[in-house]
Amino acid sequence: MSGYDVIVVGARCAGAGTALLLARQGRRVLLLDRAAFPKDTLSTLYIQLPGVAALADWGLLDRLRATGCPPLERVSYRAAGITVTGSSRPVRGQRVSYAPRRHVLDQLLVDAAVAAGAEFRDATTVGDLLFTDGRVTGVRCRTAGGRWVSERAALVVGADGMRSQVARRAGAEVLTSAPPKSCAYYAFWDLPSDDALTMTHADGVLVGAAGTNGATIVTCYLRQREFARARQRPLEVYLETVREHDGELYERLRSAEPPGRLYGTGDQRNFIRRAAGPGWALVGDAAVHKDSITAWGISDAFLQAQLLAQTLASGTAQDRALAEYATTLRRVAQGGYEATLAAADLTLGDDELAHLRLLADHPELAELYFSVASGAAAPQEYRAALRAHPLPAAAG
Repeated sequence: MSGYDVIVVGARCAGAGTALLLARQGRRVLLLDRAAFPKDTLSTLYIQLPGVAALADWGLLDRLRATGCPPLERVSYRAAGITVTGSSRPVRGQRVSYAPRRHVLDQLLVDAAVAAGAEFRDATTVGDLLFTDGRVTGVRCRTAGGRWVSERAALVVGADGMRSQVARRAGAEVLTSAPPKSCAYYAFWDLPSDDALTMTHADGVLVGAAGTNGATIVTCYLRQREFARARQRPLEVYLETVREHDGELYERLRSAEPPGRLYGTGDQRNFIRRAAGPGWALVGDAAVHKDSITAWGISDAFLQAQLLAQTLASGTAQDRALAEYATTLRRVAQGGYEATLAAADLTLGDDELAHLRLLADHPELAELYFSVASGAAAPQEYRAALRAHPLPAAAG
């Protein structure tokens, strides 16, 4: 029976990133995923600037650019005839975002982890955790050939998503939760990519578009209560939503080949779990899952991988380091979690429109607004700047 320092369950952004960083520390890492790679997964694709900076820090940003993923240099945000266009401040020198296809990004991360010394097994399903005296000491998994094997490690990291089996079997407590707020549908269209992430907001609706590898992803968000209707005729509702709220984009879609597949979900859970315990830790969606409307999933995964790797490398005994990781993650996740819940309400009233008019008239405020959204500036700085600019009166 082989032994590892760390077994990482799940080889997407959080898991592959964690395996990469821990392997670079000289740890013996086994990385497992039930999918046969490369393979896409449900995702907004968008990487916020802290995530782009992490890829640069890891030496992987040039590799991502080499895949042909187009740069997104600005954001265009529209509502009720108001358009706010701008870009964020840089994060560690990075001011351009990307929205790569997941079969491209995840494979790039896995390849980097393997190059760092991690062992990767895809098409491998983890069936249970192994315990010794109350602590997790490994996994029992079924290989691609159908054989069940047991693998031991000092630490098992669950990077296996919102429905994490590691979290469930380790008994990870849900610390806070909220019901689903929105549902989302998206498709990949054969359209020329722009250099902007575009978003069109109406009350209860958000339509977004961004260039990705060889296509443009077009996404529609609706309130959760619309999911029952949308799931009955998803493509029709999706196209109707684009037509009603972004006519220019709709005309571009009409001239393009129909997408091969429409992706969608109404299961956008919101929770923060306790992220570590004796012999186990959680990263990515397994630890914190929130509505995808703010497009923070990939960047959060990278930042959590960095936090776990840095904490484990601190020289502190493992159990103490894991407790510190769990406490820190809970603290740093709370603000983004609450902001995402607010955004997922999809509210657009008079106050929100007055706010957008202010941003349209003050480019410096717009830059700060986009900087907060990207993680390049603190919300407190933006609130302080707003106090110097009274909101314009609502129209009518």
